[in-house]
Amino acid sequence: MLQAFGLSDPGCVRPNNEDYFISDSACSIFILADGMGGAAGGEFASRLSAEKLYEYLLEPGHEVPDSLEQGFHEAHNFVRQAAAEQPALDGMATTLVMARAVGARPVPSGLAAVTFQIGSVGDSRAYYHSPGRLQLVTVDQTWVAEVGSRLGLSDEVLKKHHLRHVLTMAVGIKEDLRIFTTFVELAPGDQILLCSDGLHGVLSEKILLETLDSEKTLPQKCHSLVEAAKEAGGPDNITVLLVQVP
Repeated sequence: MLQAFGLSDPGCVRPNNEDYFISDSACSIFILADGMGGAAGGEFASRLSAEKLYEYLLEPGHEVPDSLEQGFHEAHNFVRQAAAEQPALDGMATTLVMARAVGARPVPSGLAAVTFQIGSVGDSRAYYHSPGRLQLVTVDQTWVAEVGSRLGLSDEVLKKHHLRHVLTMAVGIKEDLRIFTTFVELAPGDQILLCSDGLHGVLSEKILLETLDSEKTLPQKCHSLVEAAKEAGGPDNITVLLVQVP
């Protein structure tokens, strides 16, 4: 069975936590959402979307890779419907990133390499980690990534730009939905890190890599990452979900 641990913290500034995650090692499904919206909208959107996608993926026949995008669309429509029915929640939306195991193959060690399917909308991220290596798997759907970078602006300018937090896509907003999907194979001992921008927005990849490379347990790594983000100011909710192939 896959090993996993998740941790969520409101951070140092926000009074509530609009992040939400689901970790199911038995079914090899891992989901993280970062909500946004007035009143309790963000908390509601993140929970609704994650649980709807999770329920969809558990249904018979939906374990095949081709079914994933439909699951995102169902979560998207579910959030939109809930907002339409409750005016106080109008405009609520959420990011949504997930990883699930879709296959395994034996390797010379006698263990198994596991193929994961990754899907995302928004700017919550999935990273692939192997010893000494950290690779961003997802693509941010943000103004910075899709517009600002094409304008030739430097990384330093983009990091401070007033539109740096603006999403170009989120679950629950527009009628259309662009979903990023890919596959990654993990060897025994490799890890997948799912996280909200409360983590990757304040910590460098160098810190992420050093933490994941350490000999700490999965819970210790998650706690270390959250504490590091809080020490860096913790301006947003912080959620980490770490999955390891045994």
